[in-house]
Amino acid sequence: MTKQELKHLIDVAAGREPADLVIKNCMVVNVFTGRIVPGDIAVCGDRIAGIGSYEGRQTVDARGKYAAPGFIDSHIHIESCYVTPEEISRLLVPHGAATIIADPHEIVNVCGIPGLDYMMEAAKDAALDIKYMLPSCVPSTSFEHAGAIVDAAQMEEPIRRDNILGLGEFMDYPGVISASDSVLEKLLVAKKAGKLIDGHAPSVAGLELNAYAAAGIQGDHECSTVEEMNDRLERGMYVLMRQGSACHNLRTLVKGVTPENSRRCLLCSDDRQPKTIFSEGHMDNHLRICVEEGLDPVTAIRMATLNAAECFRLHDRGALAPGYRADIVLLDDLRDFRVRKVWLGGTLCAEDGRYLPQVHRHDAAAVRGSIRLKDFSAEKFKMHLTSNKVNVIGILPGGVVTKKDTAEIRLDADGEFVWQPEQDIVKVAVLERHHYTGNVACGFLKGYGIQAGAVALSVAHDSHNIIVCGVSDQEMESAVLALEKQQGGIVLVKDGQVIASMPLPIAGLMSDQSGEWVEQKLTEIHEKAFSQLGIQTGVEPVMTLCFMSLPVIPEMKLTDMGLFDVTKFHFIPVEAQ
Repeated sequence: MTKQELKHLIDVAAGREPADLVIKNCMVVNVFTGRIVPGDIAVCGDRIAGIGSYEGRQTVDARGKYAAPGFIDSHIHIESCYVTPEEISRLLVPHGAATIIADPHEIVNVCGIPGLDYMMEAAKDAALDIKYMLPSCVPSTSFEHAGAIVDAAQMEEPIRRDNILGLGEFMDYPGVISASDSVLEKLLVAKKAGKLIDGHAPSVAGLELNAYAAAGIQGDHECSTVEEMNDRLERGMYVLMRQGSACHNLRTLVKGVTPENSRRCLLCSDDRQPKTIFSEGHMDNHLRICVEEGLDPVTAIRMATLNAAECFRLHDRGALAPGYRADIVLLDDLRDFRVRKVWLGGTLCAEDGRYLPQVHRHDAAAVRGSIRLKDFSAEKFKMHLTSNKVNVIGILPGGVVTKKDTAEIRLDADGEFVWQPEQDIVKVAVLERHHYTGNVACGFLKGYGIQAGAVALSVAHDSHNIIVCGVSDQEMESAVLALEKQQGGIVLVKDGQVIASMPLPIAGLMSDQSGEWVEQKLTEIHEKAFSQLGIQTGVEPVMTLCFMSLPVIPEMKLTDMGLFDVTKFHFIPVEAQ
């Protein structure tokens, strides 16, 4: 801000000069005091000059509607929405989003720092203010092959970029707790740069949680119980209460919010597909849930604004007050949180559900062509088992945590699995797709419910190798070959034929099409997954499968290197003891 701009802001605030914009007759939500007060909001450039009685060059009559600060999503992965940064802006701003804290570890796991570069450049074409965290765990563990390895030395340059707030969720919590050298080096990169460190520590408790917090990790979005939430709050950490497409923790956790701890509670999505955004919304949906569960609406708004701004050191936003960014959301009421207008930096960007800026897309050529398989055929799915008692990944409803289970399966004379529909156990495989290693690991999945065909994805957290499951090796082969041909995405196969698909050519993670196109494709995929493949209706067929290879969420997962026991943090044989 220049001296002249500062003088003009002060003059407008003092009423000596007219504002650029005055939003009149608002009910202003003050997140500092908890009060709701009538008044006009005067805007000067991209800042709020004051709240009171003002005149301006342009006026908008709010007609008594509620004015709230622009909402802040404190943790989201854009790639998990299957759209680009420019498109996520178009989808989220009409729901009141002003800022998102995005962790691009999906694309960085595939493409390395060039993936981060693409995301940061694409964000420049978004009205939404997209702040990034530098992915901390690429790969998330040493027990899988990702497309890149980002060590402490490679973090030195990007951590100092202006739009990088700090290190993203530190999923290698065993490495933090054991104080491993490579982890300490990464933590120190952030500390030396004066940047934040975000967390990811499911089920960690006691002295181990003390160690995790002592490392300087400030928050966690992996709480699933109020007890876990309180454990983190008592250690001075922030809790990011999650409501995404796969994980729905908000209704449980908001019951633990009190007047004493609410200032350390934030709201986040983590993963949120266009289908969920179109049907439920974004942060406006989070706020509805909070109020439905009995939370005071101003407290809920504070968690979606000021708390997040303070947590991530964004001291210029999160409130409607003099000198703050003019990120303003006009709401019908504080119950349904229907968004009428959204100003970002003083510019009207959404009205009655419509995104007003023109969408410009950054060239994504540098992050295309990421599906690279070596010597693949159905032969790679042969397991040659000697025992019919096997370890099984058991799907638990409502989330991505799995159960370590065992089962007795049917084998043929060659020791190969024979699918039995009444047992609800199918073969699942992960194929390395970045470096032509030819790695394929197989295991068994229980509770998915598939009764025909196969499903293959190139979205498989966090290394994003190909994951496929199906009723036979041949169906699985057909699905993988179709996925390779379309260069990533989602494929459903039945009787060797593709019955539904969604290409994701940008790093095998994101579409270059609109959110509506993605939603239409996902709707078709879901419908056919249930109606033609017989997947259980209580299981989200895409989001569930794509987390079955993430070796940092308990209890058992499958990587391209083998079956992994997350509770013990080592590989185990498929055959049970």
